[in-house]
This record gives sequence, C-alpha cells and structure tokens, in this order.
Amino acid sequence: MSANKKQVYILDDDESVCRALKILLSTYGFEVKTFLSGEEFFSAVPDKAPGCLVLDIHMPGMDGWEVLKRIIESGSKRPVIIISAEKNGGPEVLNKKSLKAGAVGFFQKPVNDQNLVNLINKAY
Repeated sequence: MSANKKQVYILDDDESVCRALKILLSTYGFEVKTFLSGEEFFSAVPDKAPGCLVLDIHMPGMDGWEVLKRIIESGSKRPVIIISAEKNGGPEVLNKKSLKAGAVGFFQKPVNDQNLVNLINKAY
C-alpha cells in the first residue's frame, strides 16, 4: 500500500460486485483488496491493519453480521460499511440495524458511487 492511498477492503461473495467496487474505488485513488468470504478476509488481514471494510450481509458460511461482530470483539477500530441487496424491512430498518451493530453506515445495492466514496472518506 502506498503511503498516500487509503486502504479499502471489499468483502462480498459476488465476484462481479467485488470487481465493480474495486474498479470504482481505485478510480477515486483508494488501494483496494477484495475477498469472497469472511474466513478469507480474516486469514489475510490482521485486526490492527488500517483500512475501511465494505461488507455484504448475505454470504455463505460467515455472514456479514458475524464478520462485523468479530471485528468489534477483536477491538479493531476498522470502520465498516454494510451493503446489501436485501429488501426485507427496507433500507431504514437495515440502516438502523447496521449502525446499532457497530457499522458506520449502510447502503442498499446498487450502491450510489459518490455516497459510498464520501462515507469511506468520512470514516477515515
């Protein structure tokens, strides 16, 4: 990671989402690494490593809520932004649940590019 680039991790089981977000965020100058599972993320990224995590909720194995809980329990100060295509309860309910669980924000897929970039910059 270069000294002047902010690190962003994308954790989503959908490879096309990972690719699209990596391309998008790279164009805004972020250093981006993608992961397809919580297990893969935790084995590659130490708790104390700097960076913001963009996290999907619905994944096989360890879901996004479990990943977020583990990050918080580890004492990591890493900001987490939840993204989901889930429609149950609407974005207001999921936003409240995400913030209560310890995330810094929530976005419904498809994510508004500029809003995501703005929140990542704010979370840093």
